[in-house]
Amino acid sequence: MLELRPFNTLGGAHHGWLDAHHHFSFAEYYDPQRMNWGNLRVWNDDEIAPGSGFPPHPHAYMEIITYVRDGAISHEDSLG
Repeated sequence: MLELRPFNTLGGAHHGWLDAHHHFSFAEYYDPQRMNWGNLRVWNDDEIAPGSGFPPHPHAYMEIITYVRDGAISHEDSLG
């Protein structure tokens, strides 16, 4: 079943360098009605400030897909 979720209804947080919008419960945003969709656990719509980014952190047992709408991004995993 498809559910229309207007962008302005998503959970999220603004961290200065990161403006994050979460489709499912993530980090400090918790919505028991939106925990996942099957095996899909995280779908974030992030706007990352130029010249910034996430510090190194592990991604064990997961696939990461990044869709860039504008600009460019690099992503390295600290697990090697």
